Amino acid sequence: MLKRYLLIILLIPFFVYSQGNHEMKGKYFSKKKYEEKSLPEWSKVKDKLPFPIYEENELFVKCYWKAWELAFKNFYEPCNGSGFVSQFIDAAFNQNIFLWDTGFMTMFCNFAYGLVPGIESLDNFYCKQHETGEICREIDRKTGEDFKEWVNSENKPLFSRWGWDGQFKNEPVKYIGRDLPSPNPKLTLDALNHPILAWAELESYKITGNKERLRLVYKPLKMYYLALKKYLMQGNGLFVTDWASMDNSPRNKYLKNGGTGIDISSEMVLFAENLLEIAKLHNYKSDYKIYLNDIKSISKQINLLCWDEESKFYYDLNLEGKRVPVKTIAAYWTLLAKVPDKNRANFLISYLNDPSKFGTNNPVPTCSKDEEGYDSTGGYWRGAIWAPTNTMVIRGLEKYGYDDLAREIAIKHLTLVAKVFENTGTIWENYEPENIAPGKINGKNVKSDFVGWSGLAPILYFIEYVLGVKANAPKNEILWEINSSQKIGCKNFRFNNQVLDLLCDREYNGQRLISVNAQSPLKLKVKYNKKLYEFSINKGTNIYQLD
Repeated sequence: MLKRYLLIILLIPFFVYSQGNHEMKGKYFSKKKYEEKSLPEWSKVKDKLPFPIYEENELFVKCYWKAWELAFKNFYEPCNGSGFVSQFIDAAFNQNIFLWDTGFMTMFCNFAYGLVPGIESLDNFYCKQHETGEICREIDRKTGEDFKEWVNSENKPLFSRWGWDGQFKNEPVKYIGRDLPSPNPKLTLDALNHPILAWAELESYKITGNKERLRLVYKPLKMYYLALKKYLMQGNGLFVTDWASMDNSPRNKYLKNGGTGIDISSEMVLFAENLLEIAKLHNYKSDYKIYLNDIKSISKQINLLCWDEESKFYYDLNLEGKRVPVKTIAAYWTLLAKVPDKNRANFLISYLNDPSKFGTNNPVPTCSKDEEGYDSTGGYWRGAIWAPTNTMVIRGLEKYGYDDLAREIAIKHLTLVAKVFENTGTIWENYEPENIAPGKINGKNVKSDFVGWSGLAPILYFIEYVLGVKANAPKNEILWEINSSQKIGCKNFRFNNQVLDLLCDREYNGQRLISVNAQSPLKLKVKYNKKLYEFSINKGTNIYQLD
């Protein structure tokens, strides 16, 4: 009997430990099971995809279809035992799925909503969310487990496993002016970066009008936001970052041990703004104050600490609170988050037109041209042109009324992608800032057949900035900006739970005919020849004249 009691006593710590380490992932997300269905096949779905009509440049059309063809090679069903709950689009990078990549990929997949795995790809991150609210930026595609390098298996306070120069160092985060977060995070700093999930969800909402999805994802998003506040907020009210923000950027060496990033800090403002918008849609009034206070306080600290009045630019801060002397594209997240006033925004935007800074032949380089670390061949994050960061810049410009510049950058990027496609037959991970060529890293081309986020330019930019079709599903409204004298339009445009055809004939004697075939009523605004036309579209075929 005594031996039995002794055995029980000895086993108690084991049971306590086991219970304490038991965790149910995805507890905040109600979607718990994968509903099996056939994976979309290119040959069967192609004819149902949005069909662009653009006589002015057939190369754009060819590049568009190539992007979709490559995307279809990266659609997957959940592997047995992975615990994933949705089909998904893969990042086209390695055997893992990536949170940041997936967020951007959903933005072009929205145009094929209901045909391909798009926004639902994010479900596989929500269902793997830790009880702390953390979500790993990289998850094994086959097992559904967090990428082991990013797991805090040592149960230490927040640290970066690789260090800020990409070398294995186990660099600890030093908090200044605040208490050490408790309990320790489940993940390392490397796993916690670029919180764009809510932005991606709202980008989808603009096209699909699926308000119920926003209700489904609100709790996971809120818990993720609170986790990042808990573990990433430095004592100065801004947020720590590491090499994972931009892998080999010349900024990184200054961010050791708790430096704060202008990008991650602005993204947290954006996150709060997005959550506030979702909360208002569903009348979650008790949460309004949280987001309003955070938007105000974080924005205030960014403007107080990160803005340099002499150079008129936003910078990261090192651990000592000094501004990092490197201008990077990270500063432009402030525009998307609406952090600067109009005056500061104008200064920041002026750099985009300066050929000695960010106004390179192919906009927008990830590092200013006048910085020591700039690489004219791209060098990955030392000057390369990336679709995700360009998308951020474009959307940010639109928030300050710089629609023409946004369109110009989008079309220049699409032109670059299309010309390289014409020369190489494929789409690449990133591109050189000054030449018509794929980006280089250590003298070698980056990844090819990359769709991946690089699908943003040939699909999203083409539809919204060349064809000029922008959806606003919450208002049941489409804005169509026609900037070509040739035949232009889009068939099979998927919008707010319907599919419609938009077609504008060639200009004849200064006049145009447009036709809209709709399945249900909507509002249509048309910009043409500096005039704005407004039409109430009825079910069926609607024909109008523009002059």
